[in-house]
Amino acid sequence: MQPRVFAVVTAVLLAALGLGSVLVTDWTPKSATAAATADAGGQRPGAVPDTPASPSPSPTGDPAVWTRSTLRNKLMAEMDATDPGVALADLDKISKDKPYTVRFCHPIAHELGHAAVQRYHQDFQKVISFPHETCAAGYLHGAVEEMLANSKDPQSDILTLCAPANTGPCIHGVGHGIMFVTKQDIPAARALCDKFPSQSRRITCSEGVFMQLFAPDEEDEKAKANLPADKLAAEPLYPCPEQPALYQSACFFYAPTFFLSSHDYANHPEAFPQALQWCLNAQASGGAQDCSRGAGSRIMKYNLDRPDWAAQQCATPKDTWQRQACTQGLVSYYTVNDTSAGAAGRLCAQITDQQIQGYCRSAGGLSGTLD
Repeated sequence: MQPRVFAVVTAVLLAALGLGSVLVTDWTPKSATAAATADAGGQRPGAVPDTPASPSPSPTGDPAVWTRSTLRNKLMAEMDATDPGVALADLDKISKDKPYTVRFCHPIAHELGHAAVQRYHQDFQKVISFPHETCAAGYLHGAVEEMLANSKDPQSDILTLCAPANTGPCIHGVGHGIMFVTKQDIPAARALCDKFPSQSRRITCSEGVFMQLFAPDEEDEKAKANLPADKLAAEPLYPCPEQPALYQSACFFYAPTFFLSSHDYANHPEAFPQALQWCLNAQASGGAQDCSRGAGSRIMKYNLDRPDWAAQQCATPKDTWQRQACTQGLVSYYTVNDTSAGAAGRLCAQITDQQIQGYCRSAGGLSGTLD
């Protein structure tokens, strides 16, 4: 396969925008049974904490533990009563105060973007006039989706909607929107991404396409209905191996998202090392490294409140290259979520496995030893 242009472009975009994106082995993840064994309290070690049956409200009236539904309802009500800026600021604060909410803050931000376009009657400039970087620019992605879903001429609008700035997050959002326009038809979606004049923008567009394919918004019944679940279930890593070289990396990177959701990662933490093992299916088509990076990114996203535990999952593969790729994914998502100076160093300092910590520092552009 051609050298991975996607990885280089993604790294540049992450640095500029504060956002993110091989051998056959006899590999067996470290015992998943230990993760599945109930502890003395009746909960699997490593399981994503569930909402308590009767959580006590905080002094502000907010629940002690947020769920996707309770947080979504709060923010939608805030936006209705005020404006998107207030809701997004609150979302930003909550996601930083309660890191576990990062597991679902991006799709909630998508919903806020959809609702804002409707509220402001498709005045896109008004919609994006509010600060919208929180939760990896999910609000912007949702707004672009809604604009394109209502477009009378999407083939032209995909090239003009983000102009003149044409920022990476906006074009990524176009990729999401293209999937609405094409009803998850990958060749048709790819043809629309091909309309962008530069290779880097085509790749960025494809990131949105494949992210939408593998992780349609849970609240969007139309997107879920168009999900080719039968094909995804029948063919490991569908449809990545058959994509043109330019688009394969993005596809492999986001493929673990569907694997993890379909294996109920929230209640089965053994799904994380299993996802890394599953990525080895991509060796024949050259996508195992991108898939492993993507698995590492999702591991961090879903376990942002326990980064050392996340790093331990990257230590499970047999091969050095896969442990390193997984760690690169950890760092990429951590710095997507925390764009402040020194974020990579703070992450690496929390990792107790010395080898993974070294990979972390290398991926973060840090010196080989702790400062």
